[in-house]
Amino acid sequence: MRKSKAQRVPRASKRPNSASKAASPRKAGGTARPAASQPKPVKLLSGGNPQIAKADGDAPVQAYIAAMPGWKRGVGQRLDAIIVRTAPQVRKAVKWNSPFYGIEGQGWFLSFHVFTHYVKVTFFRGALLKPLPPGGTARSNEARWLDLREGDPLDEAQLASWVRQAAAMPGWIP
Repeated sequence: MRKSKAQRVPRASKRPNSASKAASPRKAGGTARPAASQPKPVKLLSGGNPQIAKADGDAPVQAYIAAMPGWKRGVGQRLDAIIVRTAPQVRKAVKWNSPFYGIEGQGWFLSFHVFTHYVKVTFFRGALLKPLPPGGTARSNEARWLDLREGDPLDEAQLASWVRQAAAMPGWIP
């Protein structure tokens, strides 16, 4: 059955007229211009983990933290503040959609990652920390982690102690 003229969805013209060329969002090179006033929304991957492009420096880490959903953003901000306060010479990057913290020339000592119900803080050489962080498996001989869930108290003194210890030892070099 054919649709009446009023029911049809209008098709885009194959030939733009001069008015539509002037209003076109394309540059001379044929690529679309990004909207300058609107930042591109960050895509959340499974579990709410922000998808941030791999990059070195504080800016991508802050972008990751800002995109963390709900209560997890506050955890990310606290973790970042504790790490920077405890290891002021820390180097930052986002790799594999997670913030990484390390010391220049020593490698990475810590990372965190957003999951559906918690934020996982991983110490890459955590098996050498005193006392041992609670998480770890036989598959990870060196790494240990801490899972932070909504409402869990954060022992900032213990976390700072682990950060201090981890930053002082050789880290993980991928």
